[in-house]
Amino acid sequence: MKLSTKGRYGLRAMIDLALYSEKEPASIASIAARQHISESYLEQLIAKLRKAGLVTSVRGACGGYVPGRPVEEISVGDVLRALEGNLDPVECPGIQNSSGCDGSDVCVTKYVWQRINDSINRTVDEIKLSELLEESRAVQKKSQIPGSCCEKKE
Repeated sequence: MKLSTKGRYGLRAMIDLALYSEKEPASIASIAARQHISESYLEQLIAKLRKAGLVTSVRGACGGYVPGRPVEEISVGDVLRALEGNLDPVECPGIQNSSGCDGSDVCVTKYVWQRINDSINRTVDEIKLSELLEESRAVQKKSQIPGSCCEKKE
């Protein structure tokens, strides 16, 4: 399974949003600047996250975005699925017992694919945004440099 920039940048944006919107809504421009993501690309990601209910917009002069639910209730899986779609690395028609696979009755590899799919989904669903927020605070406190682990050092 390989995540696209949508998933990677979107997760970074969600962590940033959770971290910097505690006192006031975070603007796309501020998130984009801190995370080194183009504003136009970030707008596309935020639109998908908003549609999934993970982000809420706040109108007005000090408007911006805030998490759509408590960060303890938002999983990494929620974010990645909103941006990437299904996270199963193997699509096997035999897993769903559909008629799309003639050898489903005798195929044992479908159990391997199902376990891989389940493992990935379980892992991303167990990691909550609140955990990443605390980790981000700890890293920032330690380094005294706000920002992302994925930024290029100059």
